[in-house]
Amino acid sequence: MTRILFILDASNSMNARWGTQTRIDAAKELLAKTADGLRDVPNLEIALRVYGHQSPITATFQDCDDTKLEVPFAPNNFTAVKNRVKSIQAKGTTPIARSLEAAAGDFPDNTSRNIIILITDGLEACDNDPCVIAKKLKDKGINVTPFVIGLGMDLSYLEKFRCIGTYEDAETRESFERVLENVVQKALLNTTTQINLNDIAGAPTETDVTMFLYEAGTTNLKYTFTHTINRFGNPDTLIIDPAITYDLLVNTTPRVEKKNIVLKRNIHNTVEVDAPQGYLRIRYLNASKPYQIDARITQSERPLTLNVQKIETKDKYIVGTYDVEILTLPRIYVTVNIEQGSISDINIKAPGFFSYTGINSITGQVFMKNDNGTWDWVTNLEEKSKNGRIQLQPGEYKLVYRQVDLKSSTYTMQNNFRINSNSTTTIKL
Repeated sequence: MTRILFILDASNSMNARWGTQTRIDAAKELLAKTADGLRDVPNLEIALRVYGHQSPITATFQDCDDTKLEVPFAPNNFTAVKNRVKSIQAKGTTPIARSLEAAAGDFPDNTSRNIIILITDGLEACDNDPCVIAKKLKDKGINVTPFVIGLGMDLSYLEKFRCIGTYEDAETRESFERVLENVVQKALLNTTTQINLNDIAGAPTETDVTMFLYEAGTTNLKYTFTHTINRFGNPDTLIIDPAITYDLLVNTTPRVEKKNIVLKRNIHNTVEVDAPQGYLRIRYLNASKPYQIDARITQSERPLTLNVQKIETKDKYIVGTYDVEILTLPRIYVTVNIEQGSISDINIKAPGFFSYTGINSITGQVFMKNDNGTWDWVTNLEEKSKNGRIQLQPGEYKLVYRQVDLKSSTYTMQNNFRINSNSTTTIKL
């Protein structure tokens, strides 16, 4: 049996605007929706305690005993909780500690999984310390797992709830809906999982990458997560159905796979994945303006294109050796080693431009001079063009061409020219 006690903050501060609603209206709406959605869950009972809803707070008075079990635990009381939530009005103070202390008596016994979900937008306003009460409950052997959802609260405030239990922040109504759903799922499912994306030293420091969890051996995608390191510096805890065996695909470059993952029920599972990464940065040494050039990245000895990376950008790759084809004219080929947590730089010279203009249509090709004095083809001129402009890397070049309407090889012409970074070389034909 699992029992979930919802404690709703109905203090006056909950009347503050929160997007298109007040905080209390958003909380009531989503709590009613949650209660309605739990009615078919087996072996579950819920209850509702509210504070701050009976006595209005004034400049000279606050009722620190304003906490009440509005709907006690009972089978099939989901409609009662849903209806009572809708009629709550926020007006009073914030006696969190007294509500927690009273909540210990709301649970019929200590043999079930007893969960508290506290929804609040503020700190304790009365004399008692919620941390002291939480310790008293633990010392008495009262088996209660509290979750705190802070509505629009500063994280430094939420830190004060760490002594009570797990806390989550909800800065918007949309995030509140997601957090409430996640917290309820954690309460219902006593199986949790974290996925460690390990670096070269085996530490789970890699993060911020999309993960797909498929039903093993199929293309049935069950879960999609953006891997996150939580505020405690650990991989975030996930709620994943343990009844399924999974294939994990981590969308690093290149991607990493782990197959046939079996989760053990009723414990916290840790899935270890080797995903050490470093950075590749490609940049110009001397560019005076932006140049739009891409680079094709492949793994050494594997022709498949992994990524097309723009010059003057930095992308992340799994540790290893890569071949880089920079799509300049002429092409530049580099082999680079990506190391854990570091940036591997490829520096190239900024290009220049070759411009040609003439009276007659021509056919021709451009060649670049090698260090040994030979010439390599670079590009063809646009067919039957009279003028054009081509971006080229710095170096010595030769243009070989002929007028299209002259039908003899003896009319072949050539011009030698040099390209410098950030400048244009013009030839009149």
